[in-house]
Amino acid sequence: MSPIKVLIVEDSLIALELLQRILRDSAEVEIVGTARNGREALELIPTANPDVICTDLHMAPIDGFELTKEVMAKFPRPILVISNSVQEDDTRNIFGLLQAGAVDIFPKPMSGDYTEYEQVKQRLLAKIQMLSQVRVKARSLSPTHSLAKPFGTKIDPSAIAQDPNALKAIAIGASTGGPQAIHKVLTSLPQDFSAPIICAQHIGEGFLAGLINWLKEDAQLNVKIAQIGEIPAPNTVYFAPERAHLEFDAEGKFIYSNFTASTGTCPSIDALFRAVARRYGNASASILLTGMGNDGVIGTEAVAAAGGITIAQSEQSCLVFGMAKLAIATGSVQHVLNVDEIAPFLLTKISVPVSIS
Repeated sequence: MSPIKVLIVEDSLIALELLQRILRDSAEVEIVGTARNGREALELIPTANPDVICTDLHMAPIDGFELTKEVMAKFPRPILVISNSVQEDDTRNIFGLLQAGAVDIFPKPMSGDYTEYEQVKQRLLAKIQMLSQVRVKARSLSPTHSLAKPFGTKIDPSAIAQDPNALKAIAIGASTGGPQAIHKVLTSLPQDFSAPIICAQHIGEGFLAGLINWLKEDAQLNVKIAQIGEIPAPNTVYFAPERAHLEFDAEGKFIYSNFTASTGTCPSIDALFRAVARRYGNASASILLTGMGNDGVIGTEAVAAAGGITIAQSEQSCLVFGMAKLAIATGSVQHVLNVDEIAPFLLTKISVPVSIS
């Protein structure tokens, strides 16, 4: 296989040298160019033709955020942001960059010492290898794209169709590209959405709290990490914790489990989907979103076997059409939807509170 062509955009000479040293040690990577800021990078891209762009965030005159928007509009390709400003508590930076089109983020070692860079070498190379397999789509340069808070979609509950077999629980599974897709779904749902939503998202350790804070700012629903002993409630979105799988006990209360996932992922989408299928049967729904691998395929089959509704995100709207593609191939997926079609579909399958005047 040909090496992965990487362009590094970094204004710190020390960080640039350290990144080059650890990437040059790998036969899987070829550094095809370096730039000190977004302007230089945009000039290099047409001739360097990188497979992956690794960029810092804070640079002048064009920073990593503006560079991401420009690249996705003119030269769409996977972008990995490597920065001191994408640590665990930099919520708006992290998820604003993902919204702008960056595929993933990687916290820069804080000390700037080569030893610390060497320690994260394998994780960084794994990220670059994964990004090289992602096929991104062009995005228009929109003035509304910024790190500022976006507005959620307002939906009139009176326009929602009623279904006598209303859903009692909805499970969502996602991996790469999942935060953006989940954000789209949740911010398109009204605050009186009656079914609990339970999510398993593959995300780097330490970033789940940031994801939840970002979603809480923009969604009308309550968003939280599921706690042991809780019973899923309406108007609430629950996330599996970072280091355990999320299931239910005999009374329908959340428990954390050590389920052995065949995919090796934690939290396991399969574990969540199977638990929801067992607990809610034909009143359950599963939604498998963008992501690489096969987690969620067996779980989708379990929901279908229980008589529930199964949904997979369409190839056209997936950042990575991996998990959804494999689930669709099994024949267990009943509905293949673009990400912006998922919330309106769900609204036809729930009970809407009736106002009494």
